[in-house]
Amino acid sequence: MEVTGAKHHEPELVKLKCSIQNYDWGRMGYDSRVSRLFERNNGAQIDEKQHYAEFWIGTHVSGPSLLQGIDNVSLKNWIVQNPKVLGDVVVDKWGNDLPFLLKVLSVGRSLSIQAHPDKELAGLLHKLQPNTYKDSNHKPEMALALTEFEALCGFISSEELDVVLESVPEIKEVVGNACEDQILTVNKHNGEVKEERNLRSIFTKLMSVNREVISKALSRLVNRLSRQNETRELTSKEELVLKLEKQYPNDVGVLAALLFNHVKLEPGDALYIAANEPHAYLTGECIECMAASDNVVRAGLTPKYMDVKILCSMLTYRQGLPEILKGVPLNRYVRRYTPPFEEFEVDECLLDQGASVVFPALPGPSVFVVISGEGSMLTSSCEERVSEGAALFAPAGTEVRVNTESELQFYRAGVNNKVLLNP
Repeated sequence: MEVTGAKHHEPELVKLKCSIQNYDWGRMGYDSRVSRLFERNNGAQIDEKQHYAEFWIGTHVSGPSLLQGIDNVSLKNWIVQNPKVLGDVVVDKWGNDLPFLLKVLSVGRSLSIQAHPDKELAGLLHKLQPNTYKDSNHKPEMALALTEFEALCGFISSEELDVVLESVPEIKEVVGNACEDQILTVNKHNGEVKEERNLRSIFTKLMSVNREVISKALSRLVNRLSRQNETRELTSKEELVLKLEKQYPNDVGVLAALLFNHVKLEPGDALYIAANEPHAYLTGECIECMAASDNVVRAGLTPKYMDVKILCSMLTYRQGLPEILKGVPLNRYVRRYTPPFEEFEVDECLLDQGASVVFPALPGPSVFVVISGEGSMLTSSCEERVSEGAALFAPAGTEVRVNTESELQFYRAGVNNKVLLNP
């Protein structure tokens, strides 16, 4: 593979050396798929006492990928020098940078209750607090389960909210009068959605209460559930509350979890999350793809910086279960997951031993990450042997054939085809 600062002439597969993030919620040592991918990708020494949370493939400044075998050349700088690798559609729409970021996540304990700002808010937050909000982009995202995967996502329905307020006195005591206005009717004719206004009031009041009040309420809740567990089977949400309280004692996020949908994904299920939607990943491993941003507004289940006022003001307060994507089969081995976002889509490929598959040339770039197995990726001008931990960039206009002598599991991320084909 020849990679220089010169103009790009023929499509090539570019092998990448990727970054990781050692957040405290990540899985420990070799229990983390992220650590195993990182070891194979970088030849890194794994610390069994370290948390390995995220494996990043992309150009974002917080975790940039480098070109394998070439000292200190980042994928971002190489793209800037060779913008044709992105294709005209991508350059015209997003400039000389990859518009998406691909990750692998190994979640050992709950992430923070969070939301990602839309473009307007992201620009404002980046201008006001550049050290906290490191870019001005929005961050719609999608999680595609590699294992059983659990998350909190979006607010429960009005009917479920009524049940919570009636059956969990600890929340009712904290939010007080805010919960008395919970109304089931929605008057859409004059544009007034009372459900949303009441939910906003309840959630904002809960998240704004001081830590001492929350601590006492949680103590009462945990004691009550522990007693009741001796005489009845707790609901999955009640069990989750006890689990979260052990992870994050005296944290308002434990109570807030009762207001969110508890989503359980099987391997191959995907959950997408738009801007300003509340969520928190709880446990499991996944492929995650998003617009190229690292903006997160947090307000619970975290020791990190929290911005409760911003979070409460930015949320959509949409109620009901999120959509779960099952993927659309492109052929025997490939399923495509297309969220309603322009920046990305993800293909899952599970190749049988001895099988092969072709990814047609597209007018936009792709990145690949190999999760398990061994095989070869070929273009018209090169061949790369790949195995667990391999990450590669394929320029626009590159047809990629994948052959394998063993079972091979890998993922491709690229720009949403609807954008590429209908610019």
